[in-house]
Amino acid sequence: MTARIGVVTFPGSLDDRDTQRAIRLAGAEPVALWHKDKNLHQVDAVVLCGGFSYGDYLRAGAIARFSPVMEPLIEQAKAGLPVLGICNGFQILTEAHLLPGAMLGNDHLHFICRDQKLRVENADTAWTTDYAAGQEIHIPLKNMDGRYVADERTLDELEAEGRVAFRYLDVNPNGSLRDIAGITNAAGNVVGLMPHPEHAVEPLIGSGRTDGLPFFTSILKKLVNA
Repeated sequence: MTARIGVVTFPGSLDDRDTQRAIRLAGAEPVALWHKDKNLHQVDAVVLCGGFSYGDYLRAGAIARFSPVMEPLIEQAKAGLPVLGICNGFQILTEAHLLPGAMLGNDHLHFICRDQKLRVENADTAWTTDYAAGQEIHIPLKNMDGRYVADERTLDELEAEGRVAFRYLDVNPNGSLRDIAGITNAAGNVVGLMPHPEHAVEPLIGSGRTDGLPFFTSILKKLVNA
């Protein structure tokens, strides 16, 4: 049976089609989910894609967190459903308290779009097993509110528990504390990151690399072998 991975579209989502394509390239079936859906249509995993949900007028991800689709998503994520939040999706996960911390405006107050070097810190999550711990990859980054912050106690817990999933290398593009580019929950089924792996799945587009494809092959292998 083909794994079914839902991709949620909010008003203002930009990368839902790109994410669906990445899922399809990995060998799974993408399932379009609308923000007003009150159930997840029996998908095996969910991706909250990038964009500017509701225009981010209040605070990035703050309004999207209360969309109808989030109620079953939060409940099922706490029960083990794999969820990946990319950029705005990462912001939504923090607003929904599925991941700790918060996202603030970039420290230089400018939108940034660049090819970003990362180090994989945790290769044991549902979304990262096709990487190796310590592996260096390049993933496109584009954000205005990408600065990850948390109190010192939370940061220390993330470090001690190995829950920093990705870290910026060479340059910190947005002022994120401790160069954090992505984190995971304690169970490893919920992962959020700022860079966009769906834009690095084919050599002919985006960065010209395929460093983002293992996100989608990782979750496919987990679902097939579950």
